[in-house]
Amino acid sequence: MLRELTAIPEGLLALPATALHQRLDGPTLIHLPGRNPEPLFVSVLLHGNEDSGWEAMRELLAHCQGRELPRALSLFIGNVTAARQGVRRLDGQHDYNRIWKGSGGAEHQMARQIIETMRRRRVFASIDIHNNTGLNPHYACINRQDHRFLHLALLFSRTVVYFTQPDAVQSMAFSALCPAVTVECGKVGQHHATAHARQLVEAALHLDHFPEHPVSAHDYDLFHTVATVKVPESVTFGFGDEGGELAFTPDLDHLNFRELPGGTLLARLHSEAARLQAWDESGRDVAERFFVRDNSGLKTRLPLMPSMLTLNAEVIRQDCLCYLMERLPAID
Repeated sequence: MLRELTAIPEGLLALPATALHQRLDGPTLIHLPGRNPEPLFVSVLLHGNEDSGWEAMRELLAHCQGRELPRALSLFIGNVTAARQGVRRLDGQHDYNRIWKGSGGAEHQMARQIIETMRRRRVFASIDIHNNTGLNPHYACINRQDHRFLHLALLFSRTVVYFTQPDAVQSMAFSALCPAVTVECGKVGQHHATAHARQLVEAALHLDHFPEHPVSAHDYDLFHTVATVKVPESVTFGFGDEGGELAFTPDLDHLNFRELPGGTLLARLHSEAARLQAWDESGRDVAERFFVRDNSGLKTRLPLMPSMLTLNAEVIRQDCLCYLMERLPAID
């Protein structure tokens, strides 16, 4: 399923994500040489509609054509077929950011192949570039509370989220090999998202090593994902006056990265069955810990901070409604 190359195919950098299928048959890993042979791994388009990573790499590689890179680069271009249609994934496909652990088909085998290839190449660091559909700041995610990971994350943002679930994501797999981050670049189609992603990759390519000293506690804000929230498949939902058993507030995504007090209204209820599901990192059902029903609707039971809230119903069904976070003290 995976195609490996040692050069950029002719004409590839002229193509937007929706046209990559004209040059690529499917998922492709491109190895490019550099002065430092230990490569930086960059993954883009794990979700086919999140193209800021590809746009950033197009710009960077076009600018560097004919020049030696400061460090070897291995670029993984993921779900080309979904990108052609501008969707996260096609019906029947695995989510390309949930295939990096376990077995389940050709996509999982491909992920294992990439991991072993990069292990042999002594990968230096890993960057997975994403967009999201709600109103979120640009932020970086790490899966280990390690100062090397934090140094890499801070090349992108002082806002850092630590999580261990879901555990089949690309950054989690690569965290066993090297410092690894996932970066969230805001909404698709914003030029500053492309520019920000490019700046991160350029900075990482020029990084000779990771500093030994800890990061100052004043230089970052660290949050911990404590629960994943979903709408049950059996529950219909909408926003504002759109109807559904759960009628979320129309400005729901404005609540991202805000520390909400207990009693914050999230949705009106039009059915006894209307509810949310929430699981902590151990897989325990914790919905009643965070949410409460009353006559006015579904509310937060205690103070919490959400991320990734979106008004995109398809993303909510394919992935989740949001994640819940808490602040963490600085890493020792």
